[in-house]
Amino acid sequence: MGRLSMTRRTFAKVAAVTAAALGATATAGQALAEQSDAASASAGEVKRIRSCCRGCGKMECGVWVTVQDGKVVKTEGDESAFQSAGNHCAKGQASLQAAYHPDRLRYPLKRTRPKGEDPAWERITWDEAYQLTADGIHANQEKYGKETCIFMGGTSRIWSMAPYGAFKQCFGSPNGIQANEICKGPRFYATTLNASNAYSWMEVVGRPRVFVQWGGASELSNYDDSCRMTVEVATRADKHIIVDPRQTNLGKEADIWVNLRPGTDGAVANCWAQVIIENDLIDDLYVRKWMNAPMLVVEEESFQPTPCSSAEQSASIVTRLLKESDIKEGGSDGRFMVINELTGNLSYYDTTADNPGWEGEDWTPATEGFVPQQAGLDEAGQEQGFVLDYVPFPDGLYPALFTEEGGREITLKDGTVVHVRTVWERYIDFLQDYTPEKVEEISGVAADTLREAAIIYATRIDPSTGYGNGGIQYMLAPEHACNSVQNQRACDLVCGITGNMDVPGGMRGSTPGWPYFDLAMCNPDSKEIPAYDSSKILGSENFPMIGSDCGPGWADATSIYDAIESGQPYNVTCGIGQTGDFMNQSNSLFAVEQLMKLDFWCSIDLWHTPCVDMVADVVMPAAHWLELDCIRKSQGSSGAFGATVKAVDPPGEAKNDLEIVVGIFKAAGVPYFDEATHGAKWLEGDEAVKHCNEIGLANFRILDWEDYKAEFQEKGWFDSKVEKPEDWGTYRRYQIGNGHISGGFPPTPVQRQGWNTTTHKQEIWSTVLESWLVNGVANDGKPEKVCYTDEEFTPDEVFPKYWEAPHGPVKDPDLFADDNSFLMTTGRRQGTYFHSEHRQLPWCRELWPVPRLEMNPVDAERLGLEQGDWVWIETDQHKIREVVDLYYGIAPGVVNAEHQWWYPELSQVDHGFKLSGVNCLIDRHAQDRICGSSNLRAYGVKVYKATPENSPFGNPVPCGDDGTEIIHTCDDPRLKDWMPDYESARGEA
Repeated sequence: MGRLSMTRRTFAKVAAVTAAALGATATAGQALAEQSDAASASAGEVKRIRSCCRGCGKMECGVWVTVQDGKVVKTEGDESAFQSAGNHCAKGQASLQAAYHPDRLRYPLKRTRPKGEDPAWERITWDEAYQLTADGIHANQEKYGKETCIFMGGTSRIWSMAPYGAFKQCFGSPNGIQANEICKGPRFYATTLNASNAYSWMEVVGRPRVFVQWGGASELSNYDDSCRMTVEVATRADKHIIVDPRQTNLGKEADIWVNLRPGTDGAVANCWAQVIIENDLIDDLYVRKWMNAPMLVVEEESFQPTPCSSAEQSASIVTRLLKESDIKEGGSDGRFMVINELTGNLSYYDTTADNPGWEGEDWTPATEGFVPQQAGLDEAGQEQGFVLDYVPFPDGLYPALFTEEGGREITLKDGTVVHVRTVWERYIDFLQDYTPEKVEEISGVAADTLREAAIIYATRIDPSTGYGNGGIQYMLAPEHACNSVQNQRACDLVCGITGNMDVPGGMRGSTPGWPYFDLAMCNPDSKEIPAYDSSKILGSENFPMIGSDCGPGWADATSIYDAIESGQPYNVTCGIGQTGDFMNQSNSLFAVEQLMKLDFWCSIDLWHTPCVDMVADVVMPAAHWLELDCIRKSQGSSGAFGATVKAVDPPGEAKNDLEIVVGIFKAAGVPYFDEATHGAKWLEGDEAVKHCNEIGLANFRILDWEDYKAEFQEKGWFDSKVEKPEDWGTYRRYQIGNGHISGGFPPTPVQRQGWNTTTHKQEIWSTVLESWLVNGVANDGKPEKVCYTDEEFTPDEVFPKYWEAPHGPVKDPDLFADDNSFLMTTGRRQGTYFHSEHRQLPWCRELWPVPRLEMNPVDAERLGLEQGDWVWIETDQHKIREVVDLYYGIAPGVVNAEHQWWYPELSQVDHGFKLSGVNCLIDRHAQDRICGSSNLRAYGVKVYKATPENSPFGNPVPCGDDGTEIIHTCDDPRLKDWMPDYESARGEA
């Protein structure tokens, strides 16, 4: 495993090519490359520290950090990190430029001028910052109630994400604007509905035989296994399939490109299911035993079922799945009926017994199995694990997937005769709307391509393994077209019916919650945390998943912004943002307009971002990943865990996020630690960090943080298969009653077989969605207004029904009426930036100075556009500018914009986010009907050339309010102003 060997000069050479493609010059690229190298300037002490990069979201790439004379001079890939395979990308290597950047926040600050003006920041002490924050929130709560405060969280520098939990606990409010509403959250909770939380992660490190990349370029960046690991898996797989509107970097190497219209992912996934079933490629035993496919649906709409006592997911389940209590006086309301194919008699699966299972089954955890032989794992130094054999049904039972002659008559306990069919039969009927020919009309993908892709995915390359070819690496795109929950459910069911759940290379969920990874995401220690009222969470009045028993913790971002504007259902007046910003969801213009109305706001960040300078009253400077200690685990399914290890001290008075959270708790008068255990309600500084990390080690063999770091330094990344063979080292854990199947933090033993659903099965027919959407039953049993749309929910939404994006060509054809009309997608991954991060890092900005709009050359020629032209992108909400980038890998009529651009070089308080911020264009009320996630892709735009005549200041290049051009070439001398200053970066402000 070699390290990535990109040098400063290589950066410059690549930048020159990039600049030429944009019509720019590259002289400054060479100038930047000529900077003095700190590593060669001195012959002082050199230390090499093993750590975990945080240059992107949560990939957890293992790295070596070289420190010379107390300064970080180099970072490179760590060959012991099997999840990243020694990779260390461009943005990761640029981390030292962030750590030593002259514009870092280094001291607590408070605003001295009104919002909208230059803040005229005044330096204050940490104690003042903490107290101003606690007092500002408490004063508003005294006037308006606890729920008046909100917390905003994005992607964390470490696992300290207090807006997701800890701040809610501290101040007693349920309201958090959380990035996971549009980033992984819909996936997690779709699989919560179907099977178990976060089973949307695929075990890429398990080397699937057929590698399916769906809606993302994980070869460049991703939350789970990505970069070099993706390239190795894709190039060694027997077959590689991409499902994406644009040809990704690896797409040209793929065997099949499913080039779907943006936003039609759910239809394509349902099509795959239809083809797989039609071609008899299902895993028959898994479908019968571990999905609710054989359970019986009462056909009559008038049927009044008895209540269901299986409250695994929700306290209020009303389902037409037939139960023993429906047909027999005194019968169990947790026994779900099936037809025994061997006898024709009714049988059941019992969800309520102390030892639930099939009729006649004396269940004990499975023990027999085998060691898989996944190619490539041994040479990579990974464990193979242990696959449990399927345990058959009890003797004399084999649940039927089909009823005789398409149905069966059943007499209920009141004498009423009803018609029943199996869930499987109903699912097959549902899928008739998704045949390849019908989905060709929807998605634009040829029927033969759809059919071929599905058959290749499902046809087992090596049937002797007893498991499938692998899962589906479905990423952010299916979450962003207003059908996020159902899209993810559709993909999840494709993996289920093919037997790819919790198998090598399949869908495994997240690496177990030991070490307890949350740290300050929530407070795991204090016994004196005040409760908050989840029934008051904003968005629960509009979206059934929000505030539910099995739903997410987020409040809907748009609902919060609407509440600030209207004061309904109550006033929202203050809050705290930690790593979060307003540019990632909803409409950015409306969001910041509302946030600026708040009486008080505290921001915890590294930089003077638009949110900091426009909204914050108090600013707290956070440490960079090179400057802190934090336990780390793979967010995905790799099973890797290690640590981010402090290499240098932070600049000025910047602090570890954990310290900051504890300091806010102390100022608020809320204990962070258990006084009886620790002799103190609040630990401070390194003691607080050490203890939080040791909480994470409570279930591990190493309990002391210093000992843990020492072994990590010596031996490298820990493998969960080795450390926890009975858990992560075992596949098909639903057969052994494994506690981690719940995805809980910390995990609690379930001690029964099956999945975490009402029926204990992977649910094709969602009993929760049936209760919410069809019967209008929320957790309190009251009918709810379920969405902003005018469309009623329909009974077939118990299945993963496909809905067209609200501003796409089908639902809003007027947007596509002229030659300048395009269907836009956005959010693609590239190797230089991560969402809104790194625009001020010279190496990154030199490589990629401006945002790009990919367009097919056929369209560009029609519009008179050339490579490098600035173009306007416009909706009825706003218009922005990006540079046109000609690319045959995107279909005519479709464009792909870059997201979350802002310009740190502009000194104005908004830092120019309105100039190119793509989420300024969106309809904030175009949202997923179930969970509220924003429609960020698949909407109509107008694109036309930016000219001197139609541009402010007579300049097609975006400019600040005073006419200052943004940095748009790699020879801009302002890039030199951002170069690391080793001498003064740790000095006074």
